[in-house]
Amino acid sequence: MSIDRNIYREDVDFSALALQDPEFNKFVKSNGQLDFSNPEAVKQLTKSLLKRDFGLKLELPDDRLCPPVPNRLNYILWIQDLLDTTSDSYTDRYNPDRGVTGLDIGTGASCIYPLLGCIQRPKWRFAVTDIDEKNLEYAKRNIIANGLKNRIRPLKTEPNGPLIPLDAFGLDSIDFTICNPPFYASPSELLASAAAKSRPPHSACTGADIEMVTPGGEIAFVTRMIDESCRLKERVQWYTSMLGKYSSVSSIIEKLKAKGIGNWAVKEFVQGGKTRRWGVAWSWGDMRPRMDVARGIGSLPKHLLPFPSQTSISLPETTLDAAAAGINSILQRLDLKYQYRPQLSTGVGFVKENVWSRAARRSKQKVLASSVSEPRRDFDFQTMDEDSDEEEVRLGFKIEVRQGGGGEVVVGLRWLKGVDAVLWESFCGMLRRGLVGGG
Repeated sequence: MSIDRNIYREDVDFSALALQDPEFNKFVKSNGQLDFSNPEAVKQLTKSLLKRDFGLKLELPDDRLCPPVPNRLNYILWIQDLLDTTSDSYTDRYNPDRGVTGLDIGTGASCIYPLLGCIQRPKWRFAVTDIDEKNLEYAKRNIIANGLKNRIRPLKTEPNGPLIPLDAFGLDSIDFTICNPPFYASPSELLASAAAKSRPPHSACTGADIEMVTPGGEIAFVTRMIDESCRLKERVQWYTSMLGKYSSVSSIIEKLKAKGIGNWAVKEFVQGGKTRRWGVAWSWGDMRPRMDVARGIGSLPKHLLPFPSQTSISLPETTLDAAAAGINSILQRLDLKYQYRPQLSTGVGFVKENVWSRAARRSKQKVLASSVSEPRRDFDFQTMDEDSDEEEVRLGFKIEVRQGGGGEVVVGLRWLKGVDAVLWESFCGMLRRGLVGGG
């Protein structure tokens, strides 16, 4: 889970950072606190954290946004989890050999997302855009200062041009977009928000209106992304954006559902118990993220959360080997591909249709009665055989057998691939009945 990799899960210790960085020490009060109403102090905090924790250099103008590092890292970690749990290796783990290309929409002067992404994962590359010449000027400086010119490519775009200009970059496809859109629909809304937070406008926010205000606010901005995704489809595996307002999350999800997009993910980013932001992602593909990655906002109504991609079956009074044998016995009778690896207590399988219904079983019996069946052929579930007809797969699943805390055996089921939630639910029900009884 991304929280395990988040080095800022606890509040930053300003006193410790001050001892490590003399430049930051100048802004720390005698009580060890930082004056967040001082833009220079906030800017130095960002610079010092990037320097200490990632070895990154940063140059920022006084009149552009200064990004909070912990919040931006949270977003990057979630993107990592999305990609790791929807790769064709089906391992749910980071593959250091996988090349990844991301697009940062509106990178800002800091270019912080590409900097963090590249420094953490050597095989990542970025295309970055911005409509503001000054932002791009500083972004280029930061790219060069950190030796990333060969991995981060900037491009100036126009306000009314494509948000996802793959063709302008000469890219056939990419793995993800990342975006922190302007939150506000007008300067007056920005000022009203600052007043509601009981602080002077722009007190610790040095952003220009071009970075913080857009016609229609963040909902209109992300809606443009959704509309473009309807044309680009699977040229991007995951379209993602951050949202600054909780109310925007439900609006965006309803728009996704209205477009027929059934594969989405949501996440709440919390830092220090105060600042909250939200992430939304969607895909036209059929790779399903792990459930903790996809359903990361507990307060969201159930109908706005993606369909659960994991469930479990508890089997008392049995052993791991007996449970695995029972699963194999059930699945071997069905017309599907399945391979179980005892050393991992894990199996992965794929099926082209519902082959466990009574009608499907009767049909298979008729076929077997009139022909000689071919022997079942194993496959490597980390790299599927080229002739395995993966494009015809309607359901991919993973089964993990583990020991429970109360002595029982727990069979964990994970939806890996597919768009048919009814088929996935039916498969889980079939396996449950076969293991527990009643069918």
